[in-house]
Amino acid sequence: MNRKTKPDIIVITGAESTGKSELTQQLARHFGAPFVAEYAREYVEKLHRPYNYADVEHIAQMQHAQMQCAATLNCRFVFFDTWLVITKVWFEVAFGHIPAWINTAIRDTPIRLFLACDTDIPWAPQPVRENGGEMRLMLAEKYHREIKRLGFDYKIVSGTGERRLQNALKNINLL
Repeated sequence: MNRKTKPDIIVITGAESTGKSELTQQLARHFGAPFVAEYAREYVEKLHRPYNYADVEHIAQMQHAQMQCAATLNCRFVFFDTWLVITKVWFEVAFGHIPAWINTAIRDTPIRLFLACDTDIPWAPQPVRENGGEMRLMLAEKYHREIKRLGFDYKIVSGTGERRLQNALKNINLL
């Protein structure tokens, strides 16, 4: 009998331009596992106008729905390129408040591990990026504090290229 198991969900998180998307895809390939691409970037790129509160809430709702779907998969791991913790901080920084449902959604999600990408990769401008320099460092620290405050296991992943991948794999292999 084939027993259905819930996957270990691993979220790759961090400030802008820290290699989250690349690392997510590398880990998914390594483990032959599914991954969920960053929805916020895709959504904002298609807006062709400045984003607003309703846009960010739509992004958060989609991230929540993607997580609910992923939690039902029958596989060892599912990797997420960013998730609601970053979106929560985005709400706080950009708008000064968050939708009431987000804290519960975050708290009730069975995330096994957050891999927080270090800011040791240089920031590279892209059309939807807006937080380089000191803001990038401040946001990275806010993400780390929020993940820790919420009680999730997290590890900071440093290095470039293959070294970053190996550092991430080392942390996953400790699960």
